[in-house]
Amino acid sequence: MNTDRRRCLLALSSLAMTLQTAHAATPARGTTEMPVIFIGHGSPMNAIADNDFTRTLKAWGRRLPRPVAILSVSAHWLTPGQSLVDVQARPRTIHDFGGFPRALYDIRYPAPGAPDVAAELQSIVKARRVQGSDDWGLDHGTWTVLRHLYPEADIPTFQLSIDYAAPGPFHHAMGRELAALRARGVLIVGSGNIVHNLRATVRGAEPSARGMTEWAQDFDDAVRQALDERSFQSERKLMNVASFGRSAAMAVPTPDHYWPFLYALGATEPGEALQHVYQGFHSGTLSMRCLQWG
Repeated sequence: MNTDRRRCLLALSSLAMTLQTAHAATPARGTTEMPVIFIGHGSPMNAIADNDFTRTLKAWGRRLPRPVAILSVSAHWLTPGQSLVDVQARPRTIHDFGGFPRALYDIRYPAPGAPDVAAELQSIVKARRVQGSDDWGLDHGTWTVLRHLYPEADIPTFQLSIDYAAPGPFHHAMGRELAALRARGVLIVGSGNIVHNLRATVRGAEPSARGMTEWAQDFDDAVRQALDERSFQSERKLMNVASFGRSAAMAVPTPDHYWPFLYALGATEPGEALQHVYQGFHSGTLSMRCLQWG
């Protein structure tokens, strides 16, 4: 092959890749580029509770644009060493908890799945191979909040699992790759809690504006400050919980409920408008902070 022909083929290949990237980042006709949200979901009882938090979710759902589909990254689907995406057409409602009233187990959130969008997710994520799965469904990190945001359960919804063995920067990088779905009308939802230490919760404590322990309030405040700074340094700090010092050891003893926050953060754009939609504590030490970018 002569040099001119090789250069021509390389130029055509580069153009094709550019067009493919532009197409992936361009909203489909009639779709709205979606925001990214993080929800502190707290106790499963919030599914049936009438409190300031659940009323905020209801009002929030009325303000959000209607998505083509919802991608949920929930703290309750952990798959060490791998990333899975739910490809079911009809995901089941998972009651992954015990010791709660019968009324909670009777709830179903019959949203359809989104196997076509799940396949698109598999194609856009390059950090690692995401495998399709039909072994999961919609766990309580997803349906207990969506039944307030979108009570009709008529929006295709699917979940992406969390590789529990991977470090913070990995989850943030995964979020960066998922960001392309926003332009396709997909609402990305991270569902966990910024501060989550079940052993340190206060049984019977009423919802409160501030945490009942210094470490819970200090960590929640530090995360808020880092978010509001929105600098390269603060974002790197958010990827490494230990960088927050002593309060982090109590606030995030295990990272399962913190990782969904990093997926949401990773899917945002630099300088994108941030709203602290809800802040406060349940059970004394459980941060219910909810966020929206875009």
